[in-house]
Amino acid sequence: MDKHIIGHEKGKEAVLLALVAQEHVYIEGPPGVAKTMLAETAAQATGISFFFYQMHRDTKLHELIGDAVIVREPHPEGGELVRSLTRPGGILTSELCVLDDISRAPGEALNVLLRLLNERQYNGPSSEDKVWNLPLRTAIATSNPSDPGSRYYTEPLDPANLDRFVIQLRTEGAISGGRWDEAAQIIDLFSEVDSREGGESAADQEAMPKAAAEELRLATEAHAKTSVPPVVRRQLLEVLRQLVTKHGVSQKNSLLTDRTFLVKALKVMRARAVLHGRSECTQEDIWVLPYLTTFRVPENVHAGIDRIIKGVLEKTVKE
Repeated sequence: MDKHIIGHEKGKEAVLLALVAQEHVYIEGPPGVAKTMLAETAAQATGISFFFYQMHRDTKLHELIGDAVIVREPHPEGGELVRSLTRPGGILTSELCVLDDISRAPGEALNVLLRLLNERQYNGPSSEDKVWNLPLRTAIATSNPSDPGSRYYTEPLDPANLDRFVIQLRTEGAISGGRWDEAAQIIDLFSEVDSREGGESAADQEAMPKAAAEELRLATEAHAKTSVPPVVRRQLLEVLRQLVTKHGVSQKNSLLTDRTFLVKALKVMRARAVLHGRSECTQEDIWVLPYLTTFRVPENVHAGIDRIIKGVLEKTVKE
């Protein structure tokens, strides 16, 4: 990812955390800032099966899960029995899904899609359809920002649907962010077509995904054995307490759910420990929380989340 994508360090970390924790990630940003490229690069580099789909206003459910097949059979009492079955494909058969421009999807397809992401199971429309247990590890969804002027022709996902993506972040381009060193590196990278290939031989290009898939398998095993000691649990709880008691986070203005912040947060913290080669979480792993608060708390609170975490950690050290 570093070889093919300049900058976007938070985006890269977010995707890696999602892969190790086996959770989903949502990336929002304007067009042309490498959201899709980040997701596709990660998908191709993992060496696991993946499904890419560009959402649009007319997205149909079968485009995401496979085709509906009409089966005609003789009826025991005469005549013909007609059944509709699902020929699985797409999300039903992939370990990683890239869902580009997810907010463009119509409600009918989006509701089923988000239920699949949450339950990782699909019951076909027919009573004779089998129940599919999805091999899905991670979904990476991208979207343009919504705004009242409809500049990007995008409507926001409602908070409950957005909550299906444990890890969330906003991103911006090098130009709009004033990161001119990165901008120069991007120009250098794309000034020659061959530079994007990195000069690897065909054998090296084939071996890389296999090696990455093995690393991902080992990381998954390590994640299952990683622990969160009591002191880190107390620090996590203190950050959450301060968000509610000192910074006005409530049920009316936020989505500070038990599922995300008392259960999923621990999975992401353990994933960060694995990425840093540890079998036990430390207070440093609480720094995954900004990935969880992006769209779940008021924007001004999220803007100050680093300061809140730092204050809690410094207080703990003094005590």
